[in-house]
Amino acid sequence: MLILLPPSEGKTRPADGAPLDLTALSLPQLNRQREQLLKALVRLCSGREQRAMEVLGLGATQAEAVARNSALLEEPTARADTVYTGVLFEHLDPASFTDDERSRADQTLAITSALFGLVRPGDPIPAYRLSAGVSLPRLGTVASRWKPLLPTAIEELADGHLVVDLRSGGYVNLGKPPAGVTSATMRVLHEKDGKRSVVSHFNKATKGRVVRRLLSEDIDAKHPDDLADALRDLGWTVELDGSRLDLVVAEL
Repeated sequence: MLILLPPSEGKTRPADGAPLDLTALSLPQLNRQREQLLKALVRLCSGREQRAMEVLGLGATQAEAVARNSALLEEPTARADTVYTGVLFEHLDPASFTDDERSRADQTLAITSALFGLVRPGDPIPAYRLSAGVSLPRLGTVASRWKPLLPTAIEELADGHLVVDLRSGGYVNLGKPPAGVTSATMRVLHEKDGKRSVVSHFNKATKGRVVRRLLSEDIDAKHPDDLADALRDLGWTVELDGSRLDLVVAEL
């Protein structure tokens, strides 16, 4: 399987590490676009701080992100799965992977990034701030830069296997799996007092836990119905609607 993850807006800055080297990242065919976005982001954040904050959608307490973006080419890097530290990654808990789980993660997971397109867990990246909905001066929207490139990159990484797309809407818009690629999506529904709703925290936390179990149990589903059966065997309540899996949870 290829499992597509969203990034996290919150990131942990590496304490040390080599500066960014695009040639060290997976999918070298994306490097030209990565370089263009990097230059535009650094240029924006090296100018007026207030304008950069407005373009990036940052609040008054997030000025530090602008300063860090302005120095991205000199910032230390670390494995992508240690830089992304939001709710999904907290419950995925890469720091506790066994060697086998880490090897499976490196081969199975790809993280969508507004700045880098797609990265593997082991790719060395800096902590940056750029979300999928941003429009950068001179380049336009991030989505418009990645849509022509990511479908082909996803197909290459999938290599004929099932793509499990766990991304949120903004990152799905950067590029979907091509029509000829077998894929599945997942929705997490919180059930309480007989009513179901989509709750962001449950969604991210559950997806992190699901991916962790898939890696630890070495599950490689071929089709959406195989994945649904595997998750049921692991104890989840799963309803299958075409290629969409609905996971129904009552609590974390």
